[in-house]
Amino acid sequence: MRWTDFPRHYKPRNKLNETLTFFRQFRERYHTTGSILPSSRFLAKAMTRPLSRRKGPVKMLEIGPGTGAVTKSIVPLLQPEDRFDLVELNESFASHLQKQFERNPAYKRIASISEIHVCPLQEFETDCKYDFMISGLPLNNFSPELVSEIFEVTFRLLAPGGVLSYFEYQYIRTIKKLIVGKTDRNRLKALDAITGKYLAEHRIQRDWVFLNFPPAWVQHLAVKK
Repeated sequence: MRWTDFPRHYKPRNKLNETLTFFRQFRERYHTTGSILPSSRFLAKAMTRPLSRRKGPVKMLEIGPGTGAVTKSIVPLLQPEDRFDLVELNESFASHLQKQFERNPAYKRIASISEIHVCPLQEFETDCKYDFMISGLPLNNFSPELVSEIFEVTFRLLAPGGVLSYFEYQYIRTIKKLIVGKTDRNRLKALDAITGKYLAEHRIQRDWVFLNFPPAWVQHLAVKK
């Protein structure tokens, strides 16, 4: 079942609840939320493009799913023989997602292979290597040390040939560097260096998504087999 298959009366209410939940958490925890609105379906489609080309059983990890704006595009692409882990730091978002797996027919179809882990990515314990990873973490809000640690953990969890997809708002660091103070400008330059290193070594594709607020790039990085 696809999102567009749900009864017409269901979608607006669920979308409104998702947006209100996201907005409340944005006000309370901007540092770890990063945007005032959930990602658009166009951004979600770009983020899940590598997964949509899957072959055979896969192991999938979503990092920072929030209220599930991208999750609902992941769910139809998974099968009962797959594994789906979600790592979400925000308890309110995790609770919202858990209700989806309990009540939403599309999510219930794969509930037995899915698990939500409420913790930072650095504290996530698993013996699994993932074929696909999708990250919604707001890297531009973090310190260079944390971003470096997140990339290290992410690539440690990727299987050979695995693909990491994450997004960043177009030119946001470039614009911010023109208007912030020296300390934050130096932080953003350090983020450029860290992300630039991984992009230079691992990027296989970049998607431009203009139908999102703000417009975004989706970066797809791969681990060599």
